[in-house]
Amino acid sequence: MRNALRGLTTRGRSFLAAALAAGVCALALGERDLLRVAILLAALPLAAAIYVGQARYRLSCTRSIEPARVPVGIPARVMLRLSNLSRLPTGTLLLEDRLPYALGNRPRLVLERLTGQRVTTVAYTVRAEVRGKYEIGPLIVRMTDPFGLCEVTRSFTSVSHLTVVPQVVALPNVRLAGELLGSGDSRARSVAVHGDDDVATREYRHGDDLRRVHWRSTARMGELMVRREEQPWESQATVLLDTRRAGHRGEGPTASFEWAVTAAASIAVHLRHNGYRIRLVTGSGIDIDSTERDGDGVLLDALADVRLSVHDTAPALVERVRRRSDGGLIIAVLGALSVAEAESLLALRAAGSRCVALLVDSATWLALGEAEQAQAAANYEAAMLTLLRGGWRVVRVTHGARLDAIWPMVASRGSPGFAVRAALAETVAPGQGGR
Repeated sequence: MRNALRGLTTRGRSFLAAALAAGVCALALGERDLLRVAILLAALPLAAAIYVGQARYRLSCTRSIEPARVPVGIPARVMLRLSNLSRLPTGTLLLEDRLPYALGNRPRLVLERLTGQRVTTVAYTVRAEVRGKYEIGPLIVRMTDPFGLCEVTRSFTSVSHLTVVPQVVALPNVRLAGELLGSGDSRARSVAVHGDDDVATREYRHGDDLRRVHWRSTARMGELMVRREEQPWESQATVLLDTRRAGHRGEGPTASFEWAVTAAASIAVHLRHNGYRIRLVTGSGIDIDSTERDGDGVLLDALADVRLSVHDTAPALVERVRRRSDGGLIIAVLGALSVAEAESLLALRAAGSRCVALLVDSATWLALGEAEQAQAAANYEAAMLTLLRGGWRVVRVTHGARLDAIWPMVASRGSPGFAVRAALAETVAPGQGGR
């Protein structure tokens, strides 16, 4: 009852004020009829408070989000299923679902009346322009009496989760230089089998099933030999995402880091759909594997909440990759690098991998002065040449670049030496000449 009295609306408080004024006037003027009016004005909000405060509504709410994982900028629909489990009908219900700031304003929905043992469903739409994992709820229900004199707030405890993943850009199919690098005992191609002698065998190891013993090879070799369990050849690729704060510029959805996250997601999904076993590594500690059977969710969920960090370094990223590297194709989406940071990345090429860098020229995301722009361009060219000399293939990324347009450059067949000479020719100042 105390909570109900605290929940008197402006209309209810006005009734009490009017009752007080009418009662004072009735006593001062000796008007009994006016005193009856004062009593009636006071009784209405008090009765409403009793009605709302003592009503034992049994409400239940379930929330569903369709879909629960959406790309940036795509709306999701939130469905609220509200049930009145009691036989007592409710008054007007005001529903308010708590939302994070990135999902917009809190939705406010009005239900005029929910009779006993009835169920109703209401829905609203949310859309986020920023990646992330968001918590929706709990639902707040404000119940009022039929006259709107008193309002009581009750809250549910359940929450739901919405994952906003980066957009995935469809990329053209191109022949990549490192597509034949991978692991396994046989490639995924048709092999003609001419007989039992062609079965691949190996030496017997403790614990091998005796049913796998290949007796003909055992007799020929003079020791136990077993049939080898072939592992299908699997092309593998490692996608690196540079999360150094110093390597990126800009703020919000248009920042260079958001372009890099979108590129990493698009490349990983594209390669996975083309049969690669994907390893995704970021400077912030993400290190996951995904095959064609796993679906895109594991990759996109990992990138939904990735953030820049001031503690990440290029050498730490290299060490994380080399910790369990099996070679293969490495595609790195990198921010601005110093020459020393670029040199640290050369260790990945030395491990026998084919390395491609999408090198983001993050300075183009800012409006810089002429001197600052020249210095940033010189630093960028120096880092790019370091990677090229180390055998990397480098694709320059500037503000406004479309990933699907520059993707074919990843498959360029020119030799690293030719790429270095071409890059050097581009950096020769006008009037200096060059050969």
